Amino acid sequence: MPGSPRFCLNPSSAHSRTPCHQRPGPWASLQKTAVILWLLLPSTSLSPTWDQTKIPLETVKLWADTFGRDLYNTVTKYSGSLLLQKKYKDVEPSLKIEEVDGLELVKRFSEDMENMLRRKVEAVKSLVEAAEEADLRHEFNKSLVFDYYNSVLINERDEKGDYVELGAEFVLESNAHFSNLRVNTSLSSVQLPTNVYNKDPDILNGVYMSEALNSVFVENFQRDPTLTWQYFGSSAGFFRIYPGIKWTPDENGVIAFDCRNRGWYIQAATSPKDIVIVVDVSGSMKGLRMTIAKHTISTILDTLGENDFVNIIAYNDYVYYIEPCFKGILVQADRDNREHFKQLVDGLMVKGVGVVNQALSEAFQILKQFQEARQGSLCNQAIMLITDGAVEDYEPVFEQYNWPDRKVRVFTYLIGREVTFADRMRWIACNNKGYYTQISTLADAQENVMEYLHVLSRPMVINHDHDITWTEAYMDSKLPTSQAQSLMLLTTVAMPVFSKKNETRSHGILLGVVGSDVALRELMKLAPRYKLGVHGYAFLNTNNGYILSHPDLRPLYREGKQLKPKPNYNSVDLSEVEWEDHAEVLRTAMINGETGSLSMDVKAPLDKGKRVLFLTNDYFFTDISDTPFSLGVVLSRGHGEYILLGNTSVEEGLHDLLHPDLSLASDWIYCVTDIDPEHRKLSQLEAVVRFLTGDDPDLECDEELVREVLFDAVVTAPMEAYWTALALNGSDESEHVDMAFLGTRAGLLRSSLLVGSEKVSDRKFLTSEDSSSTFTLDHFPVWYRQASEQPAGSFVFNLRWAEGPEGAGEPVGVTASTAVAVTVDKKTAIAAAVGVLMKLEFLQHKFWAATQQCGAMRGPCLKSCEDSDLDCFVIDSNGFILVSERPQETGRFLGEVDGALMTQLLSMGVFTQVTMYDYQAMCKLPSHHHSAAQPLINPVSALLTATRWLMSELLLFLLEWSTWGFWHHGGAEAKAVFHHSHKHKKQDLLQPCDTEYPVFVHQTAIQETNGIIECGACQKTFVMQQIPNSNLLLLVTDPTCDCSIFPPVLQEATEVKYNASVKCDRMRSQKLRRRPDSCHAFHPEENAQDCGGTSDTSASLSLLLLPLCAWVLPPQFLR
Repeated sequence: MPGSPRFCLNPSSAHSRTPCHQRPGPWASLQKTAVILWLLLPSTSLSPTWDQTKIPLETVKLWADTFGRDLYNTVTKYSGSLLLQKKYKDVEPSLKIEEVDGLELVKRFSEDMENMLRRKVEAVKSLVEAAEEADLRHEFNKSLVFDYYNSVLINERDEKGDYVELGAEFVLESNAHFSNLRVNTSLSSVQLPTNVYNKDPDILNGVYMSEALNSVFVENFQRDPTLTWQYFGSSAGFFRIYPGIKWTPDENGVIAFDCRNRGWYIQAATSPKDIVIVVDVSGSMKGLRMTIAKHTISTILDTLGENDFVNIIAYNDYVYYIEPCFKGILVQADRDNREHFKQLVDGLMVKGVGVVNQALSEAFQILKQFQEARQGSLCNQAIMLITDGAVEDYEPVFEQYNWPDRKVRVFTYLIGREVTFADRMRWIACNNKGYYTQISTLADAQENVMEYLHVLSRPMVINHDHDITWTEAYMDSKLPTSQAQSLMLLTTVAMPVFSKKNETRSHGILLGVVGSDVALRELMKLAPRYKLGVHGYAFLNTNNGYILSHPDLRPLYREGKQLKPKPNYNSVDLSEVEWEDHAEVLRTAMINGETGSLSMDVKAPLDKGKRVLFLTNDYFFTDISDTPFSLGVVLSRGHGEYILLGNTSVEEGLHDLLHPDLSLASDWIYCVTDIDPEHRKLSQLEAVVRFLTGDDPDLECDEELVREVLFDAVVTAPMEAYWTALALNGSDESEHVDMAFLGTRAGLLRSSLLVGSEKVSDRKFLTSEDSSSTFTLDHFPVWYRQASEQPAGSFVFNLRWAEGPEGAGEPVGVTASTAVAVTVDKKTAIAAAVGVLMKLEFLQHKFWAATQQCGAMRGPCLKSCEDSDLDCFVIDSNGFILVSERPQETGRFLGEVDGALMTQLLSMGVFTQVTMYDYQAMCKLPSHHHSAAQPLINPVSALLTATRWLMSELLLFLLEWSTWGFWHHGGAEAKAVFHHSHKHKKQDLLQPCDTEYPVFVHQTAIQETNGIIECGACQKTFVMQQIPNSNLLLLVTDPTCDCSIFPPVLQEATEVKYNASVKCDRMRSQKLRRRPDSCHAFHPEENAQDCGGTSDTSASLSLLLLPLCAWVLPPQFLR
């Protein structure tokens, strides 16, 4: 390594001097390599003796010992840690420590989850039965007049103060069970997308028929009060939701939500499918036709899910895959691949003459090969042909590949208003069990693409197979104006609703889909946190290996001040979170629905990736019956294998629970409070007290957890009096210790302010605003987790940061915490952790006072950290600076401030670098700068830009005007599409990526060392000393030698760049997955001649204006 000292002291001896050999290490930059080569050149400098280093070793040790002793005395005094340890020691004879049976635990959790999910399925089944029975009794009435509660119009009044049509009074009340939204739990309301006319006969008949669901919604909710949203999505386009809620249009006045393109609707309406999209990119497709074709492809991609497989082939004079890496295969239609395809589709260019037969042959061959290789969905197969109709020589292809069995359906989309080729396109669809539609405007795409789903659903409808569908995790977008709800991860259970009328049996009419949401957070509460230990957790994954719920899943990212879902948040693979499972043994077992266990050594990131814990985890897993999900439970070896059981009387425990300094983990379920409306207003502590006093016999509580809380309340009760006495007998020192706190493994938290609340350095600490410092559903507090891995009696110190507008601001305080362990029959469990929050300046003052010590020497010290030729740092065991002579360095990583010193500590093995990986990262896109001077150089360009802007505003105004006047032609949809494309001009700044980042860890075996760093013209000496009873180190260096030739050592993430070959291999790889159990591809009674026809091509003003988009829209939409 560069700069290895000529001599260094043996860490095991304070006085022996031994040669230090250079140790080679990996270097990522050319700059570092150059430094190494330069330093290896022969040097004429003399070997220094230790006397020349000017840093007295004994003095540095004295400083460290003095600072450590003072610090330990202070934090033990104000935390009361010794008292707490004594209280738990006193009750050891009455304690039991039991080993946790992980396999039994995961089975029990799975059964509880299965029972919960079964209740949701029963609710959905009752809705299906009610809807189908209502349809059977209902006779279509073309002239039906019927008023219903329109979600957008309810409670709206006109200028006269009268309720608008379809907008009668609808009582709405805030409801805690529905995220405090204003809802009506007696009635449902009906939402329609803007492009669906609210008085269309199909709509009115469907809404009237589905009124029968109101009573079933209410009965379901009364029978199972844990139910959340229940709904019916109609194939006609309306969406009935319970409880009723008011819907608000977006900023453009558009209701874009269409239930028919939601994942739960599509997955319930169809079986898995292999799709090859074949698109014409010949010269005749130029202009608006290509824009419509691109939008059609994007719409088709939006109808696919993780159980589907897809590829896209473009053709003109020759055939090519739009992603060459996917040549000859189908890829899983997960979110990553769908978005990748959309980007490639945007770049399609038109030229040449269209020759379709080769493209169709290629598509058929892919589908055949995948079917024979038992790959893909192994269910429906279809080709989507998108062209302006100039097709020929297609019949021999069908004779060769598809007739007479017609196992591959062919759906045809005629682009543009030209009808010359309509008969040919319809013939292709009708002779291959598909469907033909004509798409002449952007607004037509949504409705026409949805037709293929109805065709694929026919076999299932004719069979009356009500398959139960569970979706992947997703963020709720059914609800308007609900930020809290929209960021909640859900899964939906959904079932199709069919027409049972005999006269329409062969048509296989899908009426719609019913569904109900399950908040994954509520599901995970059935794996109680207290049973899993300090580092344990539970997680869920799907049949495709994607994470459904995991404490390390990070579905959101910050863009400015706003939190947004990551583009691939619901397609994060288990192997990307549990990345230590290199052979994917865990993933394979869980996807296969196996029950078992395995062990892994893992590196667990902590404190936003700045720190790492080295753990040995035991994984226990099993499936959840009748769902595509598997459950995993993780217990860490050592104290994580045991659970501490105490006992006390209710009377004594109840008295100690009522102390004002005590709180319970708000996310944990001590008592069930979300069923009875009267209980929802109770905190968990209030509910426990009512349960124990017998005031509310209807409360259901976890008796084991309540027992543990009672016991902890009794044992920790003396701490309140101890802390109160400290606060009352205040000293100058106590003015700088803000708070004392403790937490127990039962989620009990006590805290006591030792100063006035206005003087607290970090007001977010131990509040819901800072989840890392509290007990949550996912994690124990960071201060508790770190303390549990410290040696007994040792404190872990951590900086606290004030939150700035863009994240961490200035360091404001320091926490010090230590664990309290209990040993019974040679089994050790962590009972609690206790600590203090102190001001940063207090810690720094303690340190500078300690460095005034100089042992037995009389008079002024010969050396002090205040001397200009000494530089002193206090760093933690991960290299972050807590004390420096320069305040701006506090909180920064040592390697960033002094690269030479950090490099040397790494080469000597004092610190080790641990490489961590993040497969959920977001990276900046490569920037593409355009010349800012271009408009000045070309005045015509500036004029055209201004004119284009004016025309776009005029177009939007006319589209909005025509939306309401010409509802039946979908002008609003066109407007929504226009706005969507318009926004795409501003490219997103971040995209999903893989990163690696270093974490630096002190090797505790090396408690002291020193050395010399060769910096070319001079030498830099340093001494390192462990500060006793802490995770802190004292570093003293000589600042007079300029070592800037060493580059800084940074703790920052770098994107993992894959070369083209590796990237392609990763994209093509087909990970193990478990296919859904059912498939409905064909039915002999299916009416294949119901295969579409010519569409209504009359135009509203909005549609006539759409060609103008060809000029206004961004160029990438028109190529």
